[in-house]
Amino acid sequence: MSYRAWFGCINGCPGQYSLLEVIYRCPVCGDLLEVQHDLDALRTRSAAAWMQLFDERYRRNTYPYGSGVWGKKEWVVPFIDNENIVSMYEGNSNLLWADRYGQQLHVEDLWVKQCGNSHTGSFKDLGMTVLVSVVRQMQASGVPIDAVACASTGDTSAALGAYCAAAGIPAVVLLPRNRVSVAQLVQPLANGALVLSLDTDFDGCMAVVQDITRDRRLYLANSMNSLRMEGQKTVALEIVQQFDWEVPDWIVIPGGNLGNVSALGRGFLMMLELGVIQRLPRICVAQAERANPLYRAFQRDFREFEPTVAQTTLASAIQIGNPVSVKRAIRVLQRFTGVVEQATEPELADESARADRTGMFNCPHTGVALAALRKLVERKVIRANERVVVVSTANGLKFADQKAAYHMGALEGIRPTYRNAPVEVAADPALVTRAIARHVERVRLLVP
Repeated sequence: MSYRAWFGCINGCPGQYSLLEVIYRCPVCGDLLEVQHDLDALRTRSAAAWMQLFDERYRRNTYPYGSGVWGKKEWVVPFIDNENIVSMYEGNSNLLWADRYGQQLHVEDLWVKQCGNSHTGSFKDLGMTVLVSVVRQMQASGVPIDAVACASTGDTSAALGAYCAAAGIPAVVLLPRNRVSVAQLVQPLANGALVLSLDTDFDGCMAVVQDITRDRRLYLANSMNSLRMEGQKTVALEIVQQFDWEVPDWIVIPGGNLGNVSALGRGFLMMLELGVIQRLPRICVAQAERANPLYRAFQRDFREFEPTVAQTTLASAIQIGNPVSVKRAIRVLQRFTGVVEQATEPELADESARADRTGMFNCPHTGVALAALRKLVERKVIRANERVVVVSTANGLKFADQKAAYHMGALEGIRPTYRNAPVEVAADPALVTRAIARHVERVRLLVP
């Protein structure tokens, strides 16, 4: 059976456009495009057969099907030649049972999808493998593309740099000056990307990259290019597969440019359409209070959406005031009976540190999601017996400086509730033993 996929307008305007065409917006209405699949063809294989095929490929070494993305190739970009796929064995990240942290929250069945346990340390790998692979297919078919470009707050640039380096394709990265961590900055530099540091914020970088990619030889890699969504939607498939094809009750997702909630929504809806699942989870999008345009719109029942100027937040990757995927995200939330919650800077910093004390080491954006989860539990929006999955978007090692500053009490405006600074002790066994005893007693008082 031959499976097809193409670009179509998110508003339903007529027209189908090849995935190998350099196009990002609908020529009729100017809105975004999305990848659409021939669902009738996909239905010729039963839901049970799809589940069996995906399970047989899971974490295997037959290239490229061991990838969490390309193991679902027929649901992503079915026609791409395997020799043009650029994969780093992305996806298949662990679903962590956060048992001890869940006990503290009084959530019995809490899980954290550790998307930061990927090649470049974030979920952005899942979308970038698809986009760069399609670019390689385009080049092989004679489409003249000189380089791939993105605006980024850090993680997108890391993924683009790595996958383009593996493919031998020049990468161009636009970063907001002095607003990304050193660990995030060094990744595209190390992979040979052209890194342009602009004196603006992410929204300013996004405006510039959209302008320069009007030159069709410079291909746009940001999430307004819906090829990225096709890779990221596999997070939804992975979560369900890891629960033996059962659907959790809640998904909590940090939200900035809102591509992730749009992508996960697509994944769940595709499984529903093809009979793999019979119900949808509820979704919470968590935003930093300093970059919360979707939260503000939610407070008005989505009757109107107004972009904001995002303020500086510890959750730098979601410091976005004018998200390009807002329309798609609102549609997902309405379909999934979703909610939007926010977290202040002290709340996200403390919640991240509190989770770290139970063995995690997540990024500040996951801290936003965890803080939002706590609020929903306290308001009994999320019940104690419901299965909850928090999507952790990046590895905490990318933000080690920020975590160290928290424990040193050096984060401006933050009084660290869970501070754990090094204790200076003389090289005296008695003093060392006394310090150990104090620590053991402190842990006994703090931890249930």
